Amino acid sequence: MRIVGLGFLMALLAIRYWDPAPVEVLRLKTLDLYHVIQPRVAKGQPVVIVDIDERSLALHGQWPWPRTLLAGLTQTLFAAGAAAVGFDIVFAEPDRLSPGRLADSLTGLSPEAKSVLRNAPDTDAVFAATLRRHPTVLGRFLRTRDQGGSADGLRSASIAKLGRDPMPFLPKYDGILANLPELEKAARGIGMLVPSREHDNVVRRVPALVRVGDTLHPTLALEMLRVATGQKSYAVRTDEAGVLAVVIAGNKIPTDRQGRVWINYAPSRKSLYIPAADVLSRNVGPETFKGRLVLVGTSALGLMDLRATPLNPQMPGVEIHAQLLETILSGSLLERPNYAIGAELIALLLIGVLMIVMLPRIGAWLTLTLGTGLAVTMMGGAWWLFSVHRLLIDVSYPLFASLTLFAMLSFMNYIREQADRRQIRHAFSRYLAPEVVNRLSDNPDQLRLGGEMRDMTLLFSDVQGFSSIAENYDAVGLTGLINDILTPMTGEVLRMGGTVDKYMGDALMAFWNAPIDDPDHALNACRAALGVRATIGPLNQRLRDQAVAEGRDFIPVNVGVGVNSGECCVGNMGSDQRFDYSVLGDAVNLAARLEGQTRNYGVWIVVGEQTMNLADNLAFIELDLITVKGKTIPERIFALLGDEELRRAEAFGRLADSHADMLAAYRRQDWEAAKSLSAEAGTAAVAAGLELTALYGLYERRIEDFAEAPPPPSWGGVYVATTK
Repeated sequence: MRIVGLGFLMALLAIRYWDPAPVEVLRLKTLDLYHVIQPRVAKGQPVVIVDIDERSLALHGQWPWPRTLLAGLTQTLFAAGAAAVGFDIVFAEPDRLSPGRLADSLTGLSPEAKSVLRNAPDTDAVFAATLRRHPTVLGRFLRTRDQGGSADGLRSASIAKLGRDPMPFLPKYDGILANLPELEKAARGIGMLVPSREHDNVVRRVPALVRVGDTLHPTLALEMLRVATGQKSYAVRTDEAGVLAVVIAGNKIPTDRQGRVWINYAPSRKSLYIPAADVLSRNVGPETFKGRLVLVGTSALGLMDLRATPLNPQMPGVEIHAQLLETILSGSLLERPNYAIGAELIALLLIGVLMIVMLPRIGAWLTLTLGTGLAVTMMGGAWWLFSVHRLLIDVSYPLFASLTLFAMLSFMNYIREQADRRQIRHAFSRYLAPEVVNRLSDNPDQLRLGGEMRDMTLLFSDVQGFSSIAENYDAVGLTGLINDILTPMTGEVLRMGGTVDKYMGDALMAFWNAPIDDPDHALNACRAALGVRATIGPLNQRLRDQAVAEGRDFIPVNVGVGVNSGECCVGNMGSDQRFDYSVLGDAVNLAARLEGQTRNYGVWIVVGEQTMNLADNLAFIELDLITVKGKTIPERIFALLGDEELRRAEAFGRLADSHADMLAAYRRQDWEAAKSLSAEAGTAAVAAGLELTALYGLYERRIEDFAEAPPPPSWGGVYVATTK
């Protein structure tokens, strides 16, 4: 999973480095949010817009206006003390309202009228003369090759290059829509009007410089600053990563690597706009323009100069220039340094590697909690850098990519868990009851592998005299016989929620209370033992029928079962190459020894004392106090004779009482009473429908032997077993 996670992380890093449009838009929308939360607070008003609005058009006619009207507008602005005037307008064609052109275009005029018009001053010349006398800046439209236009022969401000050549990094255009040559010669500066929109058509950055052919040209706002400060040139700083800044009069304006300046927008305000009609009618006080930069543009809907910005879906294009000038003059420039992408990639790499390492170890919830803390820290840090230092650092893609990586890793973890559940189902379906397998697959935490101590109940079963039975079968028949014996026995174990540990030839070992909790493990194991015994009758009937059909002797199958409870170690047992889910402990060994004692006592199920205490609602009688082979401490053992119904039967009650009295007489060495009570108990067993002849025959022989050779007075009734 970690290798796949690292590969996915590398792909996410490559996508960010490639920076396709959706990734860039996500980043830009995040940076927009910074503006929305904390827009720039306008301090003072160094810039004013003379607005050719709807009212001005209604008063002075449709656009374009006569150039003499614009000359008067310009003269009025400078008379009021404007520092510089820039036009967000291109005057590419001669004034159609110039008197000489009217004389040629109007019909029905007398020769005298035409002569007067032709001798009147040319309006373009009047406008040019006004531009020449004052610090004015005209705009040029940039064009692509398909739109036509040329930059040949057009002047540009002097631009010094500091560091690497900025040309490869700047946006390139093939042509320019210029003003009339006489107007361009008259203006102090020429700035580019750049249609700079992002993929989502929102204006966030404006180029400081653009490349037209092999020439650098400033944009309108920067050219106004140059003209207003009386500078002759610019300087552009560039390094290996791209453009760093543009310098004017010693002031550094930081840019992105493509030479674009981030605009720190303030909310639009009405005080920024002065209607052109009010200026022409002298209805504006001179203090409005004194010492300020004045932009002439339009907000009229009909002139289609509206742009979307982070704060305003429809902002007049001329205000974008004003917002940029205010950003520069107020010293509130935003900066997205060239190292930002490196920092963002490193952040993503560190978070991704941390997630890949930690998720498999601490789980999804803790990883998500840790990741949330890191995300909050990153967002807080990015906001602090913006609000305090005006640095634009993007956390959207690192967070989005980290969330995507988390989702992918979680999905892979889910797939792995599903595979583990299928493996658990496959591994345990042959050993556990189906409902237990379902519980394990739904709650794999209940399966704690590797070894743990638990109170458990163990069951061992074995076919008595199997060697004699096997002599009547060939290999194929013997295999079928073992399957016929073990299949129903296994079914009873699984039915009671037990785990089949292993098969040993004709023997079976099972346990309860692992791998999942079973508070009734002793009771369920005893019920499984009774079920195992119940399968023998139908099995023997089938084997008898087969023996008769095949003409061979029938040897009945008898199965002894030993059940014991106690603390055991359960888990993966074996080696690194192969292991089994198994159980170890003294209680396991005793259970195996108890199964062997079924032959000696002539009963089918022998259980330990702890098992009897945990399942005392079943029909038990005590067999003996015995020291089994391999142990020195005596164990009290019991015969399981039946279920709760037998336990409640009156006949079993008489048997239990007689049997208990017999054992008491036996242990106090009252041999005559013990012999009499043994016969009485045998009769009670017959009355209860139980076959205990071998058990009471064993005790009668012991009583006779002890009557002839009594044990020492310290004897407590313990029998020492000499066989397993």
